[in-house]
Amino acid sequence: MSDQLREMGERIRALREILEIEPEEMARRCDMTPEEYGEYEKGCKDFSFSFLSNVAGVFGVDVLDIMSGDSPKLSTACVVRKGEGFQVNRRAAYDYKHLAFTFRNKLAEPFMVTVEPNDEKKPVLHAHEGQEFNYVVKGQMTFYIGEITYILDEGDSIYFESGIPHAMKANNDRACQFLAIVMKKGE
Repeated sequence: MSDQLREMGERIRALREILEIEPEEMARRCDMTPEEYGEYEKGCKDFSFSFLSNVAGVFGVDVLDIMSGDSPKLSTACVVRKGEGFQVNRRAAYDYKHLAFTFRNKLAEPFMVTVEPNDEKKPVLHAHEGQEFNYVVKGQMTFYIGEITYILDEGDSIYFESGIPHAMKANNDRACQFLAIVMKKGE
């Protein structure tokens, strides 16, 4: 278990307790078993963006509040220099950099994502509320959404309902880098 996973789990537990939500209720709201939800709070299970998005929605906080423990202070603009951004360490093959980490009350969550190739035939599909836009900056990916598969090259993009289970995989034994913009569902 990494320190970041443990700390994120502790923040989720603390927010849940502050809001007086029972673990079983959170599991139901996240569409999982209480045991699986408990693994997230303990920091023993890697966090998917869909899980973090769902939990942040229940708690009424930004996803970054859960990931970093810091509440952003700026609301006018957020500048992120080349190669920088808030580093999110989720899985060994994925590198996420949050590109609006100091902006408060975001309507979207922008990330620069780099995925290393692996031998997986088809990745596990995840879903979360809202819509998403992915733009391939470097490399090639296979993008899975529901029962459909697309091959996306540099310069290609896809915009989709993120409530439909989806995932991607880097192709050609090369890393794939893409801009992912996750838009929240309108209130």
